[in-house]
Amino acid sequence: MRLPFLPGTKNQTEAQLLERCRAGDLEAFDDLMARHQNRVFSLCLWLLRDHDAASDAAQETFIRAFRAIGNFRGECAVSTWLHRIAVNVAGDSATRRKRAAKPLSELETDDSPAPEAVAPLRENPLETLARNERQQAVRKALDELSEHHRTVLVLFDIQGHSYEDIAQVLELPIGTVKSRLNRARAALRERLETCRELFET
Repeated sequence: MRLPFLPGTKNQTEAQLLERCRAGDLEAFDDLMARHQNRVFSLCLWLLRDHDAASDAAQETFIRAFRAIGNFRGECAVSTWLHRIAVNVAGDSATRRKRAAKPLSELETDDSPAPEAVAPLRENPLETLARNERQQAVRKALDELSEHHRTVLVLFDIQGHSYEDIAQVLELPIGTVKSRLNRARAALRERLETCRELFET
């Protein structure tokens, strides 16, 4: 799935693009967005569990980024800065919606599955079934976690951010990030206990 942003293919460093963006160059900002839009959308989708809401949140993330880019001085990576904005936008969106969230398991009906949901080539049907059942169980368990626990799990275990990056995204001490991640994993394991047989080999 790609958001309706202009693609960017220019061979410039992010530092060069940032300088052009600060000067009001929209083409440079399109190029910057193209480098990060899929991961920002993926983060919003995991946090909001709704395709349309995630698409809106991703676009709002880049709108806020464009408005604030003059104040961004590179204290962290561009991806970290954008993910911090995305987490805040997704939180605002969840608060505004004030309705029952769509379970993560329903994302499997989307026409653009996440990369991890695509079956490997030559996988036999039983392996495919078992893998899909494990994914559905994990997504359902994630959906039952608190927003804080789900966010730190998505950032660390799904998107692969370091403790340092997550501390910057969430504006928390690294020690707090580590303890929150440990509690989130414990909560996830507890919710997966009823289907432990799916994960036993």
